[in-house]
Amino acid sequence: MTAFVALLRGINLGKRQLKMDDLKRIAAKLGLDSPKTYIASGNLLFASDKTEKALKAALEKALGEHMGATVGVMIRTAKEMAAIAKANPFDEEPGNKVVAIFLDDAPPKDAVDQAKNIAGEIIRVGKREIYVHFPDGQGRSKLAIPAAAKGTARNMNSVVKLAEMAAELQ
Repeated sequence: MTAFVALLRGINLGKRQLKMDDLKRIAAKLGLDSPKTYIASGNLLFASDKTEKALKAALEKALGEHMGATVGVMIRTAKEMAAIAKANPFDEEPGNKVVAIFLDDAPPKDAVDQAKNIAGEIIRVGKREIYVHFPDGQGRSKLAIPAAAKGTARNMNSVVKLAEMAAELQ
């Protein structure tokens, strides 16, 4: 069994509400072992013998049926989450001012060059993530990263906590 973290995109924003109890129920129906959630923003931890691709497809299908809309899901293993936390290029900065934007695939080489409305933010590319330091906080930022459009972001405090929780599932 491998421990995984599923990061749901665009959940609990506006009308796209999903109760975390419903998310755990959906995971259990899919046969995912020991489903747990972390804060109400679409973070699911579980163990499974299935592949990332199979898990992504099953969760997106089940969530789409439940929500009546497409829900993007990024999957990482416990080891990958730990590596993402460790690879944070802004580890000297407060965790609430740095995000990792999770993508399905490696970001394009020109991801940083394509970013728009940069006003002090610093962008670095990871394996399947884009890291962003928001010195003035993310709330007022107008930063747009086209390569991140289908991704989902978590601040580094959440990334570290998810990595710790996932390690406990192994």
